[in-house]
Amino acid sequence: MTYRAVETLKQADLIAAEDTRNSRKLLQHYGITTPMITVHEHNEQAMVDKLLQRLNNGENIALISDAGTPLISDPGYRLVSGLRRKHARITPVPGASSILTALCAAGLPTDHFRYAGFLARSGKTRTQALNRLINSDETSIILESPRRLLATLRELQMLDSKREIVVARELTKLHEEFISGSVDEVTAHFEEHDPRGEIVVLLSPASEEDIELSDQQVIELLNTQAMQALPPSARAKAVAKTLGLPKARVYALISNG
Repeated sequence: MTYRAVETLKQADLIAAEDTRNSRKLLQHYGITTPMITVHEHNEQAMVDKLLQRLNNGENIALISDAGTPLISDPGYRLVSGLRRKHARITPVPGASSILTALCAAGLPTDHFRYAGFLARSGKTRTQALNRLINSDETSIILESPRRLLATLRELQMLDSKREIVVARELTKLHEEFISGSVDEVTAHFEEHDPRGEIVVLLSPASEEDIELSDQQVIELLNTQAMQALPPSARAKAVAKTLGLPKARVYALISNG
């Protein structure tokens, strides 16, 4: 917590909290007695007009989530978006964010990075997401739960066991820890040590030699509006040139589609 955040919560007329039971512990620690109201993913759309009325009456409302920054894999987007459309003033108060905190200490490239949140738990969507991560030329950041971390590491292991990876857990808390190394090494560590707490996983960028475009990635470019306007042969040529692939491979995907 920053000094500004504590002062903001003290001076607000109302605190919109994801779970008032969790937030009450934080407020009590800092001696904050501001009233709270529950705003979570299931009711935030319905709360827009109610909170807007209070804002129009001159009140100041603070939005907090259970941990980290609201809207970043936490509720708040629908509320902020709805209030902005009603021309309400939104003032960000920066605080702890596991994504940037992990990135700053992981030792991986920071000039380009991509945050993908939580991956789908199964199915084609998850497979596609993992392929995008392993083929990305940016540092990739995801969140993971302790009970699913090992499964995710093993899936990445099958895709590229030597890629550098960092698992950061319990950031800014008492048991903060960074485990880094190859996917093989980090997987072996968590096979011996049960993961606990809130976890951020960072995967180093793929080198040019590592990147192998999947058919699905090629198809995604083929199906863009600009490419769909071209006849098949020209479309195959354009995509092959853009991706550095043989035209025959691209044309085959068009023919089979």
